Amino acid sequence: MRRFLIRVVTLAATATALAVPAAPTTAAAAQGLSFRPLHYNTNGYNWGGYAATGSGFTSVSATWTEAKATCNSSNDLYAPWVGIDGYGSSSVEQTGVATDCSSGSPVHQAWYEMYPAAPVYLSTSSYPVAAGNVITASVTYAGSNKYTLKLTNSSRGWTYTTSKTLSASRASAEVIIESPTGAYPNFGTLNFSSATVNGKSLGSFGPVALDPSNGAYEARTSALGSGGTSFSDTFLRE
Repeated sequence: MRRFLIRVVTLAATATALAVPAAPTTAAAAQGLSFRPLHYNTNGYNWGGYAATGSGFTSVSATWTEAKATCNSSNDLYAPWVGIDGYGSSSVEQTGVATDCSSGSPVHQAWYEMYPAAPVYLSTSSYPVAAGNVITASVTYAGSNKYTLKLTNSSRGWTYTTSKTLSASRASAEVIIESPTGAYPNFGTLNFSSATVNGKSLGSFGPVALDPSNGAYEARTSALGSGGTSFSDTFLRE
């Protein structure tokens, strides 16, 4: 049975790039906002997607097609991402693509975070993302408190990889959409596929289903399909 979580959170994690050139830049106003663990969410219940819970999580991965977003206001901001921790813990190791409407038009920007450090946004010229691009994200625990975060845009032909160190509990693994501002742009429907945790289907862990709500549901998460490796999030309201 799907459980709808009441939470107080936003999500996150940060770092500093090592394995590839040019990471931080200032293209999106989203840079000033962190994606934080669930219990820090002060803008409503703004996680959508699935969270596997337990212990000893070592990897999470998923693929999605970047949705075409329509800005309702300059406050709209959201990101699909994958991560370890954040559901019931105070850290998050995560990576994804943020869509920021602060300029009045949607700006897509790749990022990663090793919360409680600040998010690191990648250069939009070196690592461009646009609606319709196919994105694959993964976070892998390499032992000795080390994590590898990897983001690939197969439509644009780039991959960004960084390795970071953080002492964390590895108590959950997620495939999520989230709005740090509690305001989603109209992204239509975003489809996740190939969602795996520890090399197995996301569904095999009996994950918690989450629908973002800020007084009313902002998006709806579908049931898992394709052997527990795919689902969608559909925009309902800002």
